[in-house]
Amino acid sequence: MALIETILPESAKGELREIYDGLIKSRGKIADVHMIQSLNPESITRHMDLYMTIMFGESPIKRVHREMMAVIVSKANQCEYCQVHHMEAVKSYWQEAQRVEQLRSDYHHAGLSEVELAMCDYADIVTRHPERANDESLIAPLKVHGFSDRAILDATLVIAYFNFVNRIVLSLGVTLEDDPGGYNYE
Repeated sequence: MALIETILPESAKGELREIYDGLIKSRGKIADVHMIQSLNPESITRHMDLYMTIMFGESPIKRVHREMMAVIVSKANQCEYCQVHHMEAVKSYWQEAQRVEQLRSDYHHAGLSEVELAMCDYADIVTRHPERANDESLIAPLKVHGFSDRAILDATLVIAYFNFVNRIVLSLGVTLEDDPGGYNYE
């Protein structure tokens, strides 16, 4: 149960109703992470703009890899809500539920490529050790695997975004929906 008031879709009016309708149209349904922001509808819009840019915008990093990093960051932060939501997204790409669960439990044994491991290591270390974030050795493995500066920026944006969202979810008591899947992942 959320720790603050939320306005459910059936009670939404005006701007919030329009935002909820837009989320249903573009994403397939409304996530509780958006409803937790219902007292400040503009924050939902700005949040979705940022989310769509980072997770769906043009990038040298594939969508599935962005979702993998979301799982790794959320696991490091012990954010069950975001882990499950983004595992669903990875599952939509991999079509292997057991492998996705292995990604969450120990990504080193999930059959990832060296490039994917480098991304997950970067996400894990930057999340667990933010004091090391300006350590050049953290991005060295990404550069070894051919990551451009743009790709490194985009990976860092994914990591920072999920640290932000994990804090919202955990601080405000957002609970996992009964059906966390079924969103538009493409």
